[in-house]
Amino acid sequence: MSATPHAQRRGSRRNRIVAVAAGLATVGALAAAIPASAGEAKPAKTKPSRYQDVQLLSFNDLHGNLEPPAGSSGRVTELHEDGTTTTINAGGVEYLATHLRDARGDNPYSITAAAGDMVGASPLLSGLFHDEPTIEALNNLDLDVTSVGNHEFDEGAKELARLQKGGCHPAAGCYVKGKKFKGADFPYLAANVIENKTKKPLLKPYWVWKKNGVKIGFIGVTLEDTPGVVSAEGVKGLTFKDEVKTINKYAKELERQGVKSVVALIHEGGAPASTSYNYDCDSPGAGDGISGPIVDIAKNITPKVDALVTGHTHAAYACTIKDPSGKPRMVTSAASFGRLYTDTTLTYDRKTGDISRTAVKSANHVVTRDVAKAADMTDLINRWNTLAAPIGNRPIGYISADIPSTGTESPMGDLIADAQLAAGKKLDPETDLALMNPGGVRAPLTYAAKGSEGDGVVTYAEGFTVQPFSNTVNLQNFTGAQLVQILKEQVSGSNAASPKILLPSTGFTYTLDMTKTGADRIVVDSIKLNGAALDPAATYRVATNSFLAGGGDGITTLGLGTNDLVGGDDLAALEEYLLANSSAGNPIAPPAANRITIVS
Repeated sequence: MSATPHAQRRGSRRNRIVAVAAGLATVGALAAAIPASAGEAKPAKTKPSRYQDVQLLSFNDLHGNLEPPAGSSGRVTELHEDGTTTTINAGGVEYLATHLRDARGDNPYSITAAAGDMVGASPLLSGLFHDEPTIEALNNLDLDVTSVGNHEFDEGAKELARLQKGGCHPAAGCYVKGKKFKGADFPYLAANVIENKTKKPLLKPYWVWKKNGVKIGFIGVTLEDTPGVVSAEGVKGLTFKDEVKTINKYAKELERQGVKSVVALIHEGGAPASTSYNYDCDSPGAGDGISGPIVDIAKNITPKVDALVTGHTHAAYACTIKDPSGKPRMVTSAASFGRLYTDTTLTYDRKTGDISRTAVKSANHVVTRDVAKAADMTDLINRWNTLAAPIGNRPIGYISADIPSTGTESPMGDLIADAQLAAGKKLDPETDLALMNPGGVRAPLTYAAKGSEGDGVVTYAEGFTVQPFSNTVNLQNFTGAQLVQILKEQVSGSNAASPKILLPSTGFTYTLDMTKTGADRIVVDSIKLNGAALDPAATYRVATNSFLAGGGDGITTLGLGTNDLVGGDDLAALEEYLLANSSAGNPIAPPAANRITIVS
């Protein structure tokens, strides 16, 4: 496989009709100048066939991962016929571009779509520049359309509007002298995100792709619970509506406009029964091959919608879920970080204007790193890396081994909690413990050298990839009874189906019994601080990041603390902790991740 030259991509694909028309005009002029032979037959016009296959290439949750993701974040699991599995290194926009371009080829009936979280929680290469590099890369990828995700709101609605429309950052300005950021040349869709002042969608609710009489509408929504997973400032002035009701509303509107083929881009997802990217959740005996919020959403979206491209859960699946009429409908997700892309065939019926559902086929494909890198993406990465290098290459600590970010209790999450406890104690020596949200731990720290970096060296860029949100470390007072309630809210209410297990700082321990349900999973008499049982009536000083301090992740009691004190940046806290507790000769070891005893 080889990369397609930049000049032959977006311009050629989208302007192909214009080019062909110009060519035909030239041929027509030449023909007019040459006398026609007597009795020469005119060429018969070819009538388009009734059924037209349309290729839909899709991905989701890129999160600004332009360079190949590190560790487990850059691998996928492949399932073999004999039941064994292997892991494959995957991802990196240089490879994603090559795979998409090769899959697309010269097919004029090809659409590329995404299901949100293209930016946000990004590595330093993109995040340092407010994700302008990722928007530039997506433009080069020929992305046609995407829904918004919750992370598109990390910096608020105004910043999202800037990413769409262009213009230099209001605080940072233009990163290259004389060069103004152009913005996305694809539409962001936000059908269920309503501006409270105008009562209208923040961005376009839908977009229609047209080619030679074929019309396919795309409706884009994000999860209704976005305010529960984004800082309050990021969603200020916005209301997030029900996904199903919104999609059904605009599917009717599209039908009134004569658009009967519809794809929903939904930033909400599910969990397949297997973590292998190629697991067949429709195979005999698979049963309910997928679970989670997307199942109920899919079952209730109008049959007018022909396929669902989803995201948010970072899972990989290509399953059918029955619509309200009982008819199977394709639902897909391509994991995250650009490790996979989905290739779906939509067979369009020119007579009815609808998709023939029986002909819909879909599969996920690995973005392997054994293909040629796309040269334009390499140039893009090098340009932005040159700007980022003075900041990103600065060492901030040393580790003795990989520090993983996965698992119910991740070593990386524990390390961050320890760093925030130390930061809290500097603010107030009476600080007792720290709690870290799992969703804020975006990547592992890897021991192996990267580029010119030595083994075990942690750079600022790597730290930024782990903690990219620019949260602050906040202190609050809680009673022991409130701390018990906080632990229960991790595994009950809105978190019952998908627990948000907080990572505790050293000295705070308890037992989590996953054989039980809801709040009963917390074994109350096991909760201890530095070996002593928690006193329900006592007051404890707790450090959290600003997201949790606002009651984030559905843990509302965290928003009820008293005696608030706002500290410094959370990444600065991690950097200070690593510098104080590690050196080249005495690197820090991964935490044992034994603070939560799990019964399963």
